[in-house]
Amino acid sequence: QVQLVESGGGSVQPGDSLRLSCAASGGTISTSFMGWFRQVPGKDRRFVAAIDPVGMNAYYQNAVKGRFTISRDNDKNTLSLQMNSLEPNDTAVYYCAAGTSVRTAMRQYDYDSWGPGTQVTVSS
Repeated sequence: QVQLVESGGGSVQPGDSLRLSCAASGGTISTSFMGWFRQVPGKDRRFVAAIDPVGMNAYYQNAVKGRFTISRDNDKNTLSLQMNSLEPNDTAVYYCAAGTSVRTAMRQYDYDSWGPGTQVTVSS
């Protein structure tokens, strides 16, 4: 299966922007649904955004609609998440995921491969 590694996390102030990247190796992601999930200590990992294999349709958690944009570059085997107007509640470890048989974009069990995560901290 494909291996995934996230990058681009860091510490920023409310209102700032951050762009996360996910690099895939060991296989192509061109036939996979791709998603971003996030998790804070003591809570379940939750859906953030997803994009279909050809990059035509995108799906978002209501809390990030209008602020986050998911995109992919199948030629470069990468996935991105542009995060604008960041809020303290966006603080979490962000995970990249890939799935070959995804039917419900926000269901994490539909995904096959996961990255180790990257930390995003939003504070004043």
